[in-house]
Amino acid sequence: MEPEFKEMIRASSNYKKDKESKHKEESKTRLSKIAQKKIQTTMIGALSSIEKNFGFLWSHEDSDTLTPEEEHMKELFEQTRSEILDKGNSQMRNLDTELSYYDVVWLRYNISMPVKPREITEEETDDQE
Repeated sequence: MEPEFKEMIRASSNYKKDKESKHKEESKTRLSKIAQKKIQTTMIGALSSIEKNFGFLWSHEDSDTLTPEEEHMKELFEQTRSEILDKGNSQMRNLDTELSYYDVVWLRYNISMPVKPREITEEETDDQE
């Protein structure tokens, strides 16, 4: 084989390897972002449910001054909120660490469109002649 041809084959092979490696890294990053978003959504949803169902304990909808009991309940909520967010953020970091041990490949979206043979009419055959 000619040296130029061998070099072209080597370059093509390197290009394919680089492209596959880049796809794997992008796939892992994509999965990480999606998973982190789902964890964040879960945390925020949990906090929202707590606030919606127990917010009356500290009058979260009123901007008036709080009673000592309401102030205490608000402090407990803020502490609980902080713990939930800290634990969720910790789990997101753990997820990234765990993903670093895997090769991830996104299979992308595939659409298969059926192709049905078309019948040719006599008029079309006459037009082609």
